[in-house]
Amino acid sequence: MEKKENDKKVVIFTAPSGAGKTTLVRYLLNQLNDLSFSVSATTRSKRSHEVDGKDYYFLTQEEFDDKVSNDDFLEWEEVYEGCRYGTLKSEVERIWKQGKHVIFDVDVKGAVNIKNYYQEKALAIFVKPPSVEVLMQRLVDRKTETPESLNKRMARSKHELNYENYFDKIVVNDQLDEAKNSALNLVSKFLKPPL
Repeated sequence: MEKKENDKKVVIFTAPSGAGKTTLVRYLLNQLNDLSFSVSATTRSKRSHEVDGKDYYFLTQEEFDDKVSNDDFLEWEEVYEGCRYGTLKSEVERIWKQGKHVIFDVDVKGAVNIKNYYQEKALAIFVKPPSVEVLMQRLVDRKTETPESLNKRMARSKHELNYENYFDKIVVNDQLDEAKNSALNLVSKFLKPPL
């Protein structure tokens, strides 16, 4: 059952890499049945465990260019050289047709663009680490980064932390259970239909 126009909402989670936004988004998807995850499109290579259409829509550079030309993206960015990510307008419409609200897990610039596009229909939440040092340790603990990629991520993360005031709410992810409760309360209140 498709939502009425004034009931269609989007929830945007953004954060520097390693702050915990994906963990919070997964938690919310398990807690709130009326949320559905917006799958992003990317030009990066598919990893062995990933499924096209579930983890990402994997596009060639040419397919991505075509969609940019056709104004099919809400937002897109070249996050790392030769690696673009974007949010397809058709993905939001697909979820709304299912009668659900959309939840995004996107980078900071994408989040600003989506919030500007949907304005009052959007709740934008910035997930903040307790400190830059904690963020660095989380990225090191992942054991997925080379020293060079870790330095790039940290430089990007420090820059992204300057964007926190662009968003509606900030959740500090110091204690995960507290961050989960805070995120759940904020999102539940936003999605609740007006009386």
